[in-house]
Amino acid sequence: MKRGELDEVGDLVELARDLYGDDPAASEELDAYSRRLQEPLRLAVAGVVKAGKSTLLNAMIGEQIAPTDAGECTRTVTWYRHSRTAQITVHRSDGGVERMPVRRDGSHLVLDIGNLTADEVEWIDVAWPAENLRSTVLIDTPGIASLSVETSAKSTRFLTPENTHSAADAIIYLLRHIHAADVKFLQAFRDTAAGASETVNAVAVLSRADEIGSGRIDSLLSAARIAERYRQDGELRALTLGVIPVAGLVAEGARTLRESEFIAFRSLAALDRTVRERLLVSVDRFTRPTNETALSVAVRQDLLRRFGIFGVRLGAALVRAGADSSSELADRLVQQSGLIDLQRFVNQQFRSRTVALKARGVLQGLDALLRAKPRPGTAPIVRGMEHVTASTHDLAELSLLADLRTSVLSLTPDDLVAAERLIGGNGTDALTRLGLAEGAPRVEVRERIDGLLGHWRNLSESPLSMRATTDLCRVVIRSIEGIASEATGPRRSSLSPGDVVLAGGPA
Repeated sequence: MKRGELDEVGDLVELARDLYGDDPAASEELDAYSRRLQEPLRLAVAGVVKAGKSTLLNAMIGEQIAPTDAGECTRTVTWYRHSRTAQITVHRSDGGVERMPVRRDGSHLVLDIGNLTADEVEWIDVAWPAENLRSTVLIDTPGIASLSVETSAKSTRFLTPENTHSAADAIIYLLRHIHAADVKFLQAFRDTAAGASETVNAVAVLSRADEIGSGRIDSLLSAARIAERYRQDGELRALTLGVIPVAGLVAEGARTLRESEFIAFRSLAALDRTVRERLLVSVDRFTRPTNETALSVAVRQDLLRRFGIFGVRLGAALVRAGADSSSELADRLVQQSGLIDLQRFVNQQFRSRTVALKARGVLQGLDALLRAKPRPGTAPIVRGMEHVTASTHDLAELSLLADLRTSVLSLTPDDLVAAERLIGGNGTDALTRLGLAEGAPRVEVRERIDGLLGHWRNLSESPLSMRATTDLCRVVIRSIEGIASEATGPRRSSLSPGDVVLAGGPA
């Protein structure tokens, strides 16, 4: 979906603004849709209490600006967006707005809402000059299933509102185990009042993955096996596009690694193996007074707070394996943490679909508004919405992707897998859709396209195919044709994932 098609959605919002100009509530809602269309991808981070949301968010930003303690600010919805200058704005529940001072405590940003309580704050807007916020607005949400009813209600009102579509374009949902509260929330996010969702726009993160193996050096391998079982779970598969294990504390520590911490890791790595293993056998052993290491108890406690026992063990092992500078250690820790896998997933599945996800959210919000407040003159808006929906292939792909994961369709198992891959279920770049390796020769790409077009056209034209199967085939065929039109363009001997941009690919 191209930006021009998003402009069409913006035009529909303007038509509605003219029509509802005498309705303050509707006008405010339409103003929000206009802002949403102009912003980068809105990615919310949600999960139950103590799932590690703020820690993961800090790792994604690359700075410690999201509060991770149990203060008032962790009980509010907080937006983090890019800005040249730092600003913190509190939006009160009564509609008032207050600018708060920007203060830092060492490397941490201090979010201070003054004399206000969390119940008096609807949301906090943090504008921050971080490069990683240029292409994404990150939204931290209070814990689901919190002991505080109002705290949980804030997340529910924001992510699963009753009368409109969620203000988030996509969601990273953190879970430690599949719990009934997790499934209930994801179902609500998928099925808002705007109607049954036409896409699966959530990814589950097996958070605190290092704790699954009790902090052993192979903990993430154990977490990966559990994540794979969760991916195959029928209930969760219908609600998320994937399940990714991430050691959030390790990722945050790596993205904000200090030189003094690298020196401490190097000191641990230099210890005799028997001494080091004895020291790292448990949290209690690592933090008790001892003459076996020159590191003070305070330094060791700080390492444990910043990286966890798994991260301390991993950091020392990586230094022994050749990480000879703080930047090298940071890079290797990030790689091991699972953060890169999550970022790659977000890029492939959400950021590449930013325009389509925004269009879908605004269109569903408009539809809900027109239904809730019908009045003469809405016919042109309705026709425009129908035109955008019918003519935009990205939206058709998203709708089909949801059907493939939630409905029983009359296709062979192999065709179901292939259809999901071809419409971008595994990633939106061309070679991933085609099921080819990176750098595949042009001739191989051409042969694969020809074979796929022949297969899906035959299936579409078969007299035995049901109407639903024929409609599905048409969407898949158009996706393949999008690859074909690009593959015949640039004169290259091979294609890499970034070479082909489909109508359903990056905007």
